[in-house]
Amino acid sequence: MKVVVAQKSSREHFAIARALHRQGLLALLVADWYAPRSRFAHLLVNCLPSRFSQRALAAEAPELPPEVVRGLNGFGLWRRIPEAWFRKRGRPLDGYAISGAMFARKVSTIALPPHDVFFGYSYDSLEALQAERTRGILTVVDQVDPGAFEHDLVLEEAKRWKSYAIPEAQPPEAYFRRNRLEWQVADVIVVNSEWSQQALISSGALKHKLEVLPLAYEAGVAEPTRRDNHDSGNLRVLWLGTVCLRKGIQYLVEAAKRLVSCPIEFLVGGPLHISELAIKEAPRNLRFVGQVSRSQAGTFYQQGDVFVLPTISDGFALTQLEAMAHGLPVIVTPNCGRVVEDGATGFIVPPRDPEALAQALLRFVRDRNLAAKMAPQCRAAVKAYSIDSLGKQLVAILQKNLALRNIPVRDYIPLNAASKLTDPY
Repeated sequence: MKVVVAQKSSREHFAIARALHRQGLLALLVADWYAPRSRFAHLLVNCLPSRFSQRALAAEAPELPPEVVRGLNGFGLWRRIPEAWFRKRGRPLDGYAISGAMFARKVSTIALPPHDVFFGYSYDSLEALQAERTRGILTVVDQVDPGAFEHDLVLEEAKRWKSYAIPEAQPPEAYFRRNRLEWQVADVIVVNSEWSQQALISSGALKHKLEVLPLAYEAGVAEPTRRDNHDSGNLRVLWLGTVCLRKGIQYLVEAAKRLVSCPIEFLVGGPLHISELAIKEAPRNLRFVGQVSRSQAGTFYQQGDVFVLPTISDGFALTQLEAMAHGLPVIVTPNCGRVVEDGATGFIVPPRDPEALAQALLRFVRDRNLAAKMAPQCRAAVKAYSIDSLGKQLVAILQKNLALRNIPVRDYIPLNAASKLTDPY
């Protein structure tokens, strides 16, 4: 079995391609941008502003040999033009939809080495999936989020929490339409959690096509270190990620209000996507620290006792694994990947329930040794999400579906017919 992986951007640090390579199954990784290997190209990239050059040069997986990587770097620069154009006009998802279609069409036309499986990503794969399907190749699309279902949940939250909501661009109709077509064309739809699986079924995806494949985290498990936050005697609760309604910041603020007289302080790190009024009216025990870079994340985790993720919807949320790798128990809702073992590596609370969140936090206040007791189990649990584990699970999924290859005719969309449905992109 040989697999071609095509992905726009360096999502998850090329985890799928790396996992397949370790299993000896990667035929080719096609990326819209891959860090150039020549010294001259490096010098050219370094002439760009640092915020661009650092990302451009980091988009690589050193363990992949050159012969299994094809970077469409010229195209990768070109596709950013529509993205930048629409971003300046407050419509970023229009740009992503167009560049995704551009990438899929480009991949559908290039010569690929012999392979049995094509693996693409949602929003960026339709035309490539169509072309591969007509060639008799097993087609897989990785659905990176819960799709339109999640979008509707966020709109509902914006109506509930008008004082928090800020105007945000809505995805064009074709954005999710193309996504649904990808589900129809693909033989297999990979999702990263049971939550995403349920979301896609509710949006019309066929259950028999869906396979759950959790994300991988392999940055090295942090060693126990002394934290510097105990001088105040307070329990320090961390949030790391985009500060938005989807991730449940409104419920963390409400929980913090209930605990304002308790020895607890909240540190919220990440870009702010809520209103100035909501930030201004946050209780005194909660502090927004702004963007935390990847290089700063480790230090941020070192400062905490407990990590919170009261999310309304997350496909998986790698931050919970990052926190556990640093020995922090996590308080999370069931609306994301199942990582936390309730009572062992943290607590699972209902979504939209600030009282339950507050009560879970109080358990760490009443027993100040509880977080330290959970720390070893947190670190141990992370080891199950390695790249090697990802590879073994993916191979099992592919082998099973290659053996089946019993695709009902009603699920198939001919290449020409599907192309007519993708307008305007």
